[in-house]
Amino acid sequence: MTDLDAAIRDRARALGFDRVGVASAEGALEPEFSRYEDFISAEKHGQMAYLAEPRGVRQRLDTAAILEGAKSVICVAERYAGKAEQGDPGDGEGVVRHIARYARGSDYHNHLRRRLRRLAAFVRTLGDGARARPMSDDAPLLERAWAARAGLGFVGKNGLLIAPGLGSFVLLGEVVTTLVLTPDVAIGERCGSCSLCLDACPTGAFDGPFVLDPRKCVSYLTIELRGPMPEELRARVGENLFGCDDCQSVCPYNRSGGETKPRYLPFDRWRAATLEGLVDLDDASYGALVGGSPVKRATKEGLARNAITVLANRRHPRYRSVLEKAAREHPDPAVRSHAAWGLELLDRPSE
Repeated sequence: MTDLDAAIRDRARALGFDRVGVASAEGALEPEFSRYEDFISAEKHGQMAYLAEPRGVRQRLDTAAILEGAKSVICVAERYAGKAEQGDPGDGEGVVRHIARYARGSDYHNHLRRRLRRLAAFVRTLGDGARARPMSDDAPLLERAWAARAGLGFVGKNGLLIAPGLGSFVLLGEVVTTLVLTPDVAIGERCGSCSLCLDACPTGAFDGPFVLDPRKCVSYLTIELRGPMPEELRARVGENLFGCDDCQSVCPYNRSGGETKPRYLPFDRWRAATLEGLVDLDDASYGALVGGSPVKRATKEGLARNAITVLANRRHPRYRSVLEKAAREHPDPAVRSHAAWGLELLDRPSE
């Protein structure tokens, strides 16, 4: 490792990142890109049209399309709450426990981007004319594949990066640079015969190891999908209001992982919220609830649809009046559809 490499690693750790590694920006990113092309060809991206946008597809293949003259990709990882006891308020009506753990606190994009920009600015000082571009998960980069190439971990059968010692509850970021840095050694895949993640998926969204069909994934259904969910998948959404952690929670690599950083702890506002209250949020209440939170991605209508779905899946008479009102009066047709479906569930004999 050169002094240049050491300086970058020291700076990344000083900025709060738990892991840092380097990958060469040159050479084909395979088999990951071929899998991505197959994914797009099969139209598994569903309503996420941005994933198939031609310019973005090229950038995912070619780092030169991201930054001309790119030579290295600096990859960083930071752990967020992964243990069940961190951020779970119990069995009360608070909605925190129905939200995927990455989204229970402030929006990680803001914290991540700010520090990635600082890391990129530092990298630019390390060479005459050195250029660097910070990237996070909203940019067209196959970040898990790059993180694996940089030795941060390996891609598990659920398609997520697993960093030994940290697990898969990690946030990833990158700085693409024209500096020539010493690449790290990639870690080989270590899942072996384990299929716990595949078996745990409530909707059967995995077509096989490493092959996810997002159109069936609870995270897609509750976050990205606009309009009604396919009726055959609604019951499988279960208690999930926003996202799903099932394929991570069962992973043996997530049995330990260190302490949670304060900025990713749950918002108190989620502890006071109720599922019933989410159904009829006005614009002001919605803004106050989701401001500065990743949950805003679901939209006000999406949260109402998801809340009705969770209440319907409980099949308890106490929620009949909420379902009846939503089926009759809610302005969003998807919410009305899910509420009507929930009433049908209530009237069916218990299975």
